[in-house]
Amino acid sequence: MAMEQRLELKLSQKLILTPQLQQSIRLLQLPLLELTQDINQELMNNPLLEESAERDAESKNEEPGMEEEPLPRPSEDTEAPLEKIFGFTTDNYFEERESDGRDFGYFNESAEDTTSPFERNRSKTDLYEHLLWQLRLSNVPESVGRTAEIIINNLNDYGYLQASLDEVTELANVDMETAAEALRFIQGLDPSGVGAKDLQECLLLQTGALNLKGTLVEDILTDGFSELEGKKYKQLAAKFKTSIDEVLAAVKIIEGLEPRPGRNYSSDEPVHIIPDVYVEESEGKFIITLNDEGVPRLRLSNYYRKLLTNKKSLGPEEKQFLEEKLRAAIWMLKSLDQRNRTIYKVTASILKFQEDFFRKGHKYLKPLNLRDVAEDLGLHESTISRVTSNKYIQCPQGLLSFRYFFSNAVATASGDMSSSIVKDIIKQIVSGEDPQKPLNDQKIVEILKSKGITIARRTTAKYREELKIPSHLKRKKWF
Repeated sequence: MAMEQRLELKLSQKLILTPQLQQSIRLLQLPLLELTQDINQELMNNPLLEESAERDAESKNEEPGMEEEPLPRPSEDTEAPLEKIFGFTTDNYFEERESDGRDFGYFNESAEDTTSPFERNRSKTDLYEHLLWQLRLSNVPESVGRTAEIIINNLNDYGYLQASLDEVTELANVDMETAAEALRFIQGLDPSGVGAKDLQECLLLQTGALNLKGTLVEDILTDGFSELEGKKYKQLAAKFKTSIDEVLAAVKIIEGLEPRPGRNYSSDEPVHIIPDVYVEESEGKFIITLNDEGVPRLRLSNYYRKLLTNKKSLGPEEKQFLEEKLRAAIWMLKSLDQRNRTIYKVTASILKFQEDFFRKGHKYLKPLNLRDVAEDLGLHESTISRVTSNKYIQCPQGLLSFRYFFSNAVATASGDMSSSIVKDIIKQIVSGEDPQKPLNDQKIVEILKSKGITIARRTTAKYREELKIPSHLKRKKWF
């Protein structure tokens, strides 16, 4: 076949995400803490951005939701570089705000750190340090101690061994007997139960520390663990030829054992959720306030902007570098402002759809999906999804995730009801049941039907699993 070269013209439509657009999308879905980190990183990378320490005196005493005065227009001298380079100023963009006059920018000073030095420097001993401290105080052969340290390094946060004994021998370059001796040494340390390969071994290790060897407790853990998991206490009584009361007494002791011995030494700090938006009611009206506490206040560097106007002081490479950084800085400010506008609009739309919830409480939550808000605002559904991801609203009903307000509709005698309300009702039904006679899914369905809520049993089971409520067999209490 002959080969030839030729030119062809072809028209096609493609969606290309520019770096600037990718940055806007990424900033839109970031929660507040990650946004602060991202801004701080940008401050380090871009010399055209700087953190401003200025704050209007009125803004310190400003009531939530108060309208702010328009930002003062910078002097002609400071705006000259932007006009000469790009043909527009930052005010051309920021003056195009909504009619309510609110400032949606993240332009607040970082809050003062009121944490005491003692609290900042306080650290909690983790499981690794606790076991290593005991190992160093012990008198064991060098090979055993080295192998024991390798075992400690292969424990998870709960104290379970994640490596097999064969892998330990290979890592430590020792024989199987030495590895087994090192493992026995680790399993004899505090906390009791550490170094086990599974839950059954973990509980058995604790029976030795509690002098329960040779008792019914050890027998159940050794030969009746599967019946114990299924709460088949009558079968255990028949298997070990004892009374049901003795089995229940042994089970009560087992329930007092620690299934995760390492969790008391966890170094994980509690995660504090910071709301992205505050919704407050004042004089019958709701006020939406974006939370910008702790987020750096950004501004363009006047020094570098003026430097760009002096063409003689800069070489071609330096000028090109500063122009690129200036474009990036302006786009960063635009992206932050657009992010705040979008979050505000989405919050206002949710408030419009769920006004009864904000005024009367959780029972009045209505079915709502992302498409409803997207159509209301004229935005794409994916944009609403990004805005509502990993963000929280502080409102009169408490601190709630944005996603809490979106739920499917469940048919009831009085009309459609939010699935979130149905889940709350199921949770209340289960919490009020008799622990010795827990309700199965079919019984819950019947109770819901008596309340005018008709759903299938499999739907009830799905909601129960989403609420992390065990089945009625596992909820049953024998004593």
